[in-house]
Amino acid sequence: MEHSEKTVLFEEAPIPKAVMTLAVPTIISSLVMVLYNLADTYFVGMLGNPVENAAVTLAAPVLLAFNAVNNLFGVGSSSMMSRALGKKDLDTVYKSSAFGFYCALISGVAFSAAYTVFSQSLLVILGASEETVAATREYLKWTVTCGAAPAILNVVLAYLVRAEGASLHASIGTMSGCLLNILLDPVFILPWGLDMGAAGAGLATFLSNCVACLYFFILLFVRRGKTCVCILPSMFRFQRAIALGICGVGIPAAIQNLLNVTGMTVLNNFTSSFGPDAVAAMGISQKINMIPMYIALGFSQGIMPLVSYNYASGDRGRMKETVLFSVKLSISFMAAVAAVYYFCSGGLISLFMENEAIIAYGSRFLHGLCLALPFLCMDFLAVGVFQACGMGKKSLVFALLRKIVLEIPALVILNKLFPLYGLAYAQPAAEVILSAAAVMVLGRIFRTH
Repeated sequence: MEHSEKTVLFEEAPIPKAVMTLAVPTIISSLVMVLYNLADTYFVGMLGNPVENAAVTLAAPVLLAFNAVNNLFGVGSSSMMSRALGKKDLDTVYKSSAFGFYCALISGVAFSAAYTVFSQSLLVILGASEETVAATREYLKWTVTCGAAPAILNVVLAYLVRAEGASLHASIGTMSGCLLNILLDPVFILPWGLDMGAAGAGLATFLSNCVACLYFFILLFVRRGKTCVCILPSMFRFQRAIALGICGVGIPAAIQNLLNVTGMTVLNNFTSSFGPDAVAAMGISQKINMIPMYIALGFSQGIMPLVSYNYASGDRGRMKETVLFSVKLSISFMAAVAAVYYFCSGGLISLFMENEAIIAYGSRFLHGLCLALPFLCMDFLAVGVFQACGMGKKSLVFALLRKIVLEIPALVILNKLFPLYGLAYAQPAAEVILSAAAVMVLGRIFRTH
């Protein structure tokens, strides 16, 4: 996309058209990412072995921890790039993208090394039992020891490409890896293929992330001279203003994801005390609930370049109109999805495993989890606006409220009051309060800016 086309999209296109141009490809790529997450659960579930399925669930917090790096250098750099584009400061755009890319690469290598050294202790922290530890270790060998760097780079590169308005290319890159993962999963997991179980799911994920990275490298080479994304080593240097601008948004976003990991680990530890069936059922319920969650997240990420650009260029009216349109559209959609999930919970769980105990557990878990959806999308949109405008402190406060103040205490309290089943209602309890806070803070931003 040439610079003039970006300017028209950011400055002149009707809000619904601009929002949908940026958000729809991001939402589609988010949905494909959910499908590939569900593919692991689905094909491992076909083995009929709760231990293998539990391994994928127990490993999820480690993979979620990748998002801390993704957000630090992906969200931070893309926000910095879009705001610099709004100010027509191309030098900062180039240096911000190079800084984000190389820091993400270094972090991915460090992540692999740290996990490999401390894997035994980490497996205990994750809640792996004697039954599930071997399968969990094999899954993490491929996804973390071998796969941390490509998994992180593929997402960060998508953020960098999306920052200049090339949302479609960002989505194609992400989807290429996801679709390959879905194709490879049955070959590596099932008895008619390589019969690797959960380890096969990990290997498929590793190879798919490598292919996604390859797509982005080819894209940047083909579009050299036309793209604002720069990964030349010569542009990677420490400049205080750029580092602070990226970290001011990226660190709160990273902390938010680390807190998500903490919350998921607490949830898995509580659930694991009720046995592998309960762990597998919770994992399936969470994966199903990820579909609308990722739609909401994709929507909020998709509109970030539009919000950033207009905030930095001084067109606050267009920025506000973008946010209000997004709120109306996303909340209406999430309310409809929550209703479908609530009344069709049993059938949805049975798609992944024909086990009466797991279907019974999972149906009740999904009843609780889906109630959070309309409120959660309001939270995502608010945090997206904070990140887009460089308001890192506000997004950090929301992250602390969401997990430390609200959700984790709710897990402890509800599990005591309603053992096991109360765990699924901790997130809705937290999101109701947080969405009310989001409305108040956004209203204040609109009045003062």
